[in-house]
Amino acid sequence: MKMTMRNSAIITTLLERRSIRRFSPEPIDPEIVETLERAAQQAPTSGYLNDWSALRITDPQFKARLAHIGEQGYIAQAPLLYVFIADEHRNISIAQAKGVDVNDPEFTINASYRFTQAQNDAVLALSAMETAANSLGLGCVVLGSLLNDVNGLIDLMHLPKYTYPVLGLAIGKPAQAPAIKPRMPRAAQFFDNTYPADDGEIMEAMKEFDQKVHHYYDLRQADRPVDAFSDQVAKKSVCQEELSKAVFPAATRQGFRLDR
Repeated sequence: MKMTMRNSAIITTLLERRSIRRFSPEPIDPEIVETLERAAQQAPTSGYLNDWSALRITDPQFKARLAHIGEQGYIAQAPLLYVFIADEHRNISIAQAKGVDVNDPEFTINASYRFTQAQNDAVLALSAMETAANSLGLGCVVLGSLLNDVNGLIDLMHLPKYTYPVLGLAIGKPAQAPAIKPRMPRAAQFFDNTYPADDGEIMEAMKEFDQKVHHYYDLRQADRPVDAFSDQVAKKSVCQEELSKAVFPAATRQGFRLDR
């Protein structure tokens, strides 16, 4: 039978996805935890190198320290909390055990390309886990805020050389039901074959999208107005705080070769 959007539970899960920042304190059943982790492991992986790992954060004090780094108190309240990392440390150890000279100029697992692919793999695994959790009625929020202090996070988690934190994921039973945040028009994000030479259509589509975003935030927090999408982009485009989160200096510190 041909599957349509209306009778696909997976499509419904994806289209109704939203970030949950308030959780019930109930713990997550161990069998569900195993299912979520298996779902993450089934995500695509570049070259079948499986070059990502995830730290399951269970210590309340550890969670509190992550909440401090992320400047978001709800991180400490998440019943299930992960930090996904790009991980070539494991593969380099495997290669060394097989007699590979990791100091050889032709050694590639520590090159910038592999760093990028490991980062991609970690994101794909996290996304698979988030979708699986949402499909089971759980709520999630992706935690880019943990990268506020990359060096502090590296030290806190005792990350070895050739690893790098990518994103966090908080999971729990939802204690809120926020509206779904609007997404921009498909015409402004999906293009046929080549990128548009004229930005006119994109800018025109942004006008209506700005209104939708503004309306969404007005309903969500009327006492704290939020800029329209275009204004948010403009503000963040000249933000010193964003510059302080630059990936490459910390990645170089972690031992990835980013000069290729």
